[in-house]
Amino acid sequence: MAHQNRSQPVKRHCMVVHAYYPLGETRVEREALALIDRGYAVDVVCLQDAGEPAQESVDGVTVYRLPVQRGKRRGQVFQLFEYLAFFVLASIKLIGLHWRNRYGVIQAHNLPDFLVFAAIGPKLLGARVILDLHDLMPEFYAARGNRSMTSWPVRLVIWQEQISCRFADHVITVTDIWRETLIRRGVPAGKVSVVMNVADTRIFQRSLVDEPSLSRNGSFRLIYHGTLTHRYGVDLILRALAQVRSAVPGIRLTLIGAGDALDDLQRLAEELGLGEQVEFSRELHAAHLPPLIAQADAGVVPNRNDPFTDTLLPTKLLEYVALGTPVIAARTQTIAAYFDDSMVKFFRPGDADDLANAILDLHTDRSLLVRLARNAGKFDEKYSWPQVSAQYAALVDRLNSRQTMRKP
Repeated sequence: MAHQNRSQPVKRHCMVVHAYYPLGETRVEREALALIDRGYAVDVVCLQDAGEPAQESVDGVTVYRLPVQRGKRRGQVFQLFEYLAFFVLASIKLIGLHWRNRYGVIQAHNLPDFLVFAAIGPKLLGARVILDLHDLMPEFYAARGNRSMTSWPVRLVIWQEQISCRFADHVITVTDIWRETLIRRGVPAGKVSVVMNVADTRIFQRSLVDEPSLSRNGSFRLIYHGTLTHRYGVDLILRALAQVRSAVPGIRLTLIGAGDALDDLQRLAEELGLGEQVEFSRELHAAHLPPLIAQADAGVVPNRNDPFTDTLLPTKLLEYVALGTPVIAARTQTIAAYFDDSMVKFFRPGDADDLANAILDLHTDRSLLVRLARNAGKFDEKYSWPQVSAQYAALVDRLNSRQTMRKP
């Protein structure tokens, strides 16, 4: 861990996120801990779930929770009011915190993009502001509402993205494809950087688990972990499973997570008669996932193809790769940009029949599983969280230096 020189003032950083902490957004937690390791004092302003204290220290990060909770199964109007309620409370909270702590940098995490304006008070008092775009809100909104990217509601969301990026001193996002998209929409190239959501090597590392072993005696184990929602195509795994179970009697699927599609998925599994083949498991902390993933023959990343999911590089895919677990994935634009056929077993997005064929191919050819896992490791040779987090911390350092130089 880096140690702050006693003769120097402590570098202070604040993050604001419309999510719970630490389990709501692992990206926020990892970035916060990366700065803690480099001598920063880090505060996080976030939502407050039932039973959570309004303030506490978590792994050295001071967490301030505001009395707003995520609405479940509410419409977009309620979602907007939830965003606005948190925005107002966060704006007030940041003014008070900055008055006491004098942050060098304040980092706003989307969604929504306009949450960055909660930092307007500290910015006027000299703080630098980062907008961290976990997701591109226009694509997210278009896919969620089944709207065209040229429709007026989506164009309005693009406009709020543009003014949010203009307000920020720097913008970071998660893939090179999204960076290029932002540049095309008017963000100066020098103002936007990529901090990828690669696997957390403190948790997802081959040396930290037993070597993955392939199932024998006709069994075949699949796993999916993460949000259970329609756009991520989890229902496709169930439909594919129903097709292959006669050819692979020992096939098993573990679904780990929660989401708005959970009830529908449980009903679908029952309708397809998959009670013996499918196990639903509650959402787990990331630290508990590696042993479960290591027991699987393959992880499945079944994203559908829409304006949003086509540009995602799913973190779950990178976690499977980091643990040496072979991957079956939908051939979306961004996944195919980072992985080729020697690294991942691809299937056509949205096609349960093609997914079933991919499962059968891997079950039949166990040597292919080994080759895929080995070749996918090339990704980790090029990208790793120690490298990515060092680049992120260097960016924050640069913004802090500029903020310091502006002080009288």
